[in-house]
Amino acid sequence: MSISETHLKGARLNDLADLAKTLGNSHRLLLLEHIGGGEKTVEALSDLAGLSVANASQHLQQLKRSGFVQSRREGKNVLYRLGGGPIAALLAALRACAEHNRSEIRELISDSLWQQDKLEAISREELLQRMQETEIVLLDVRSESEYAAGHLPGAVNIPLDELELRLAEVPRDQEVVAYCRGNYCALSGKAVTILRALGRNARQLRGGM
Repeated sequence: MSISETHLKGARLNDLADLAKTLGNSHRLLLLEHIGGGEKTVEALSDLAGLSVANASQHLQQLKRSGFVQSRREGKNVLYRLGGGPIAALLAALRACAEHNRSEIRELISDSLWQQDKLEAISREELLQRMQETEIVLLDVRSESEYAAGHLPGAVNIPLDELELRLAEVPRDQEVVAYCRGNYCALSGKAVTILRALGRNARQLRGGM
């Protein structure tokens, strides 16, 4: 491959990365979902997405700069529609990919319920020692109300059903120790399975609370 071809390929990949970066925001994807249902005003989109008009406008401008949406003025209103090109097909492909990933995680979770004994657990004594030696994320995957009623010192609360959406709150370079209610609670085992499936170093606390 010649130098000019390499530069051309690099430029195309940079353009692709910019498009992916624009789509890497849940609010923008939600706005695109609503726009895909038909042309809408900024005010209508902000209500549907649960955003302020100013915040929705900022996201829409970023989508417009990348060509994902187009706009037109009608009186005092600005209306948005999907841009040209295979945008609807792209969104459908993203949904299909996300559903595929969720299905694989669900299979792992289902399997883990029958193989809890195979999940590497950490004892309280080992946890205390490990916390003195290195930084560990102690993750409480119970509900917010249970966490508020009492939790282990230093624990971060992310309920299991929010874990995938809030994964960015879990440092990638630190070991995660998840815990829940006790020996018969499966929440921490599910959390460890999810975290490991997503490439995180995770273990569960033996015995939980």
